[in-house]
Amino acid sequence: MASLNGVITRDPEILGGTPVFRGTRVPFQALLDYIEGGQTLGEFLDDFPTVTREAAVDALEHAKDLVVGGL
Repeated sequence: MASLNGVITRDPEILGGTPVFRGTRVPFQALLDYIEGGQTLGEFLDDFPTVTREAAVDALEHAKDLVVGGL
Protein backbone atom coordinates (compact mmCIF):
# COMPACT_ATOMS: atom_id res chain seq x y z
CA MET A 1 0.00 0.00 0.00
CA ALA A 2 1.43 3.35 -1.00
CA SER A 3 0.75 6.46 1.06
CA LEU A 4 0.67 9.58 -1.05
CA ASN A 5 0.63 12.05 1.85
CA GLY A 6 -0.50 10.16 4.95
CA VAL A 7 -4.14 10.97 4.25
CA ILE A 8 -4.47 9.51 0.75
CA THR A 9 -3.42 5.95 0.02
CA ARG A 10 -3.25 3.76 -3.05
CA ASP A 11 -3.64 -0.01 -2.74
CA PRO A 12 -4.25 -2.36 -5.69
CA GLU A 13 -6.65 -4.30 -3.43
CA ILE A 14 -8.87 -1.24 -2.85
CA LEU A 15 -10.77 0.10 -5.86
CA GLY A 16 -8.05 -1.18 -8.18
CA GLY A 17 -5.43 1.19 -6.80
CA THR A 18 -7.50 4.37 -7.05
CA PRO A 19 -6.25 6.97 -4.53
CA VAL A 20 -8.61 6.89 -1.53
CA PHE A 21 -8.81 8.52 1.87
CA ARG A 22 -6.89 6.33 4.35
CA GLY A 23 -9.14 3.83 6.11
CA THR A 24 -12.01 4.32 3.66
CA ARG A 25 -13.08 3.35 0.18
CA VAL A 26 -13.80 6.99 -0.69
CA PRO A 27 -11.80 8.12 -3.73
CA PHE A 28 -10.02 11.47 -3.50
CA GLN A 29 -11.47 12.14 -6.95
CA ALA A 30 -14.94 12.24 -5.36
CA LEU A 31 -13.92 15.32 -3.36
CA LEU A 32 -12.57 17.01 -6.47
CA ASP A 33 -15.78 16.16 -8.35
CA TYR A 34 -17.89 17.72 -5.59
CA ILE A 35 -15.88 20.92 -5.66
CA GLU A 36 -15.89 21.04 -9.44
CA GLY A 37 -19.66 20.58 -9.39
CA GLY A 38 -20.10 23.59 -7.11
CA GLN A 39 -20.85 21.65 -3.96
CA THR A 40 -19.29 22.56 -0.65
CA LEU A 41 -16.82 20.70 1.49
CA GLY A 42 -19.60 20.36 4.06
CA GLU A 43 -21.84 18.64 1.52
CA PHE A 44 -19.05 16.23 0.65
CA LEU A 45 -18.46 15.45 4.32
CA ASP A 46 -22.19 14.92 4.90
CA ASP A 47 -22.31 12.43 2.02
CA PHE A 48 -19.06 10.66 3.02
CA PRO A 49 -19.05 10.60 6.85
CA THR A 50 -16.03 8.28 6.98
CA VAL A 51 -13.86 11.17 5.74
CA THR A 52 -12.95 13.75 8.38
CA ARG A 53 -12.79 17.46 7.68
CA GLU A 54 -9.11 17.38 8.65
CA ALA A 55 -8.38 14.61 6.14
CA ALA A 56 -10.22 16.42 3.34
CA VAL A 57 -8.44 19.72 4.00
CA ASP A 58 -5.04 17.99 4.29
CA ALA A 59 -5.63 16.22 0.98
CA LEU A 60 -6.60 19.45 -0.76
CA GLU A 61 -3.57 21.25 0.69
CA HIS A 62 -1.32 18.45 -0.54
CA ALA A 63 -2.85 18.68 -4.03
CA LYS A 64 -2.37 22.46 -3.99
CA ASP A 65 1.27 22.05 -2.98
CA LEU A 66 1.85 19.66 -5.87
CA VAL A 67 0.33 22.06 -8.39
CA VAL A 68 1.50 25.41 -7.07
CA GLY A 69 4.86 24.13 -5.87
CA GLY A 70 5.54 22.68 -9.31
CA LEU A 71 5.11 25.99 -11.12
